[in-house]
Amino acid sequence: MQTTITRALGTMLMACATTICGAQSSQLDTLKINQVQVLGTHNSYARPVDSAVLAYIDPIFEKLGQTYMKSMPKEQFAAFQEFHPNTVKMSEGLHYNHPPFDVQLDAGVRSLEIDVYNDPTGNRFNDPAVYRELRKKGITHLAPFDTTDLDKPGFKVLHMADIDFRTHYTTFKGALAAMRSWSDAHPGHFPIYVMIEAKDKGIPLFPNSAQVLPFDEKAFDALDREIVSQLGRDKLITPDDIHGKYPTLREATLAQNWPTVKAARGKFIFLLLPSTAGMNLVSDYTKNRPNLEGRVMFMQSLPQDTYAAFLLLDNAIVRQEEIQQAVQKGYMVRTRSDIETYEAKTNDHTRANAAFESGAQIISTDFFRPGNGYGTPYFVNLPGGGEARPNPVNTRK
Repeated sequence: MQTTITRALGTMLMACATTICGAQSSQLDTLKINQVQVLGTHNSYARPVDSAVLAYIDPIFEKLGQTYMKSMPKEQFAAFQEFHPNTVKMSEGLHYNHPPFDVQLDAGVRSLEIDVYNDPTGNRFNDPAVYRELRKKGITHLAPFDTTDLDKPGFKVLHMADIDFRTHYTTFKGALAAMRSWSDAHPGHFPIYVMIEAKDKGIPLFPNSAQVLPFDEKAFDALDREIVSQLGRDKLITPDDIHGKYPTLREATLAQNWPTVKAARGKFIFLLLPSTAGMNLVSDYTKNRPNLEGRVMFMQSLPQDTYAAFLLLDNAIVRQEEIQQAVQKGYMVRTRSDIETYEAKTNDHTRANAAFESGAQIISTDFFRPGNGYGTPYFVNLPGGGEARPNPVNTRK
């Protein structure tokens, strides 16, 4: 019965996505792409972590976390708490499960998030350290993971090297190909917002852990080329498109120089977190490019930056007023409706409600459909249904 109900709800969600429930296509088409609100998924590529891995790493991370937080300067600790507001075990923070991109997009999801690792030589992530350690302990029935093209040079897609590596798409090229395939099958689709997190730090808990490389200018150049190669320049909205004749990208943003939804249909908008967890905004991505000239992605910024267009303000409970002000000014903002699965565990929509009311254009969730690992009713959908709605903050008359 539960399966039948879930399938029926999924069919309804797909129908809403097709007909744009809650807002007519013509209404959305006249709005600019910063005047709408969409639902996205967090770590959209991820598959579940093996249960033996979760049981093994929980006590390790608990001890590590206590030591790490005690060593933090006061200001850094406050920032950490904002991004991680709830006390959860690592196994709980990873307690979600996403289907492939096409299933998410068919259900009306209009923002995807992809974690990317720099692997110019290949063979960096084929042999996860935690599996080696568990096999030493006699645990051999471990969840299989795809190793397609992991031996080849190129950007790889996974969450945490050596720990959380099961993914629907082993390579960035494969993830982009899946997006292109869906886009080609749905010409004129609502624009898709794609979050890219450039993972530049590992957590070397075990012997011979994978060496995670930084993203330098050369790596970022290659990342941009990969996007253009797989999707085509004609399917992208880039900083140059917004910058136009304005002195800075920031001034273009404040002038609301974004295209309309109609002009952006069938296209993708890439938004870059330039470091792990978006905690370091000093990046080679902006090197000699104060307005992201020639770049493919809008980069996470502070409002005073010359390239400011995209802000990451994930804690909508703490930052709701700040998000509302930023959205009214013209910035693109991502926030989250649930963080590390705590809201699903407690069936609490407080953060989701705050997120939607904030006016952030992109609301990311780990639970876009019914059925979570906690057995609670918690899931998140866009108020009014459908794939997008007029932004509640910057479309008010």
